[in-house]
Amino acid sequence: MVKIALQMKAQLENIDAIYATQPEFRYFMKIRCTGCNEESDKWHDISLSETVSLKSGRGNCNFALKCKFCGKENQMDILEKSHKKYVKEKEGSFQTIAEFDCRGLEPVSFSPREGWIVEASESGQKFEDVDLSDGEWIEYDEKLKESVRVFELEFKFIKSK
Repeated sequence: MVKIALQMKAQLENIDAIYATQPEFRYFMKIRCTGCNEESDKWHDISLSETVSLKSGRGNCNFALKCKFCGKENQMDILEKSHKKYVKEKEGSFQTIAEFDCRGLEPVSFSPREGWIVEASESGQKFEDVDLSDGEWIEYDEKLKESVRVFELEFKFIKSK
């Protein structure tokens, strides 16, 4: 088992936190088979709310894929209690927002897409189903009478303990 963390880095304007809705959120990622190092050319989506049966019949996982090059059966699970908010206090630095148990594959690219929740500063307003596919998001907070914004988004995967 290899645990891999998804980390996020962003600049936040009038925002306290941003996080993925759970358990429905879909993580879109490109993956690499660790058996033959072949990288997928398409995006795969993984959700905590969905499971598939393993071919061996020995349980379930959130994502399973047979490598089309080496034929190896690979799987990935989202670690249930690993979801965290990206918070203003640590803005501008990479923060872990989710962890994955990877067996035979590892994620290499992440596409944020929709399904995020953004919590505005001071007013406490929540913006739901936010789409970050453009790498930024801006909206107007009526209570605060100011714009709220997420920008300079970056994501990376790291091996975790």
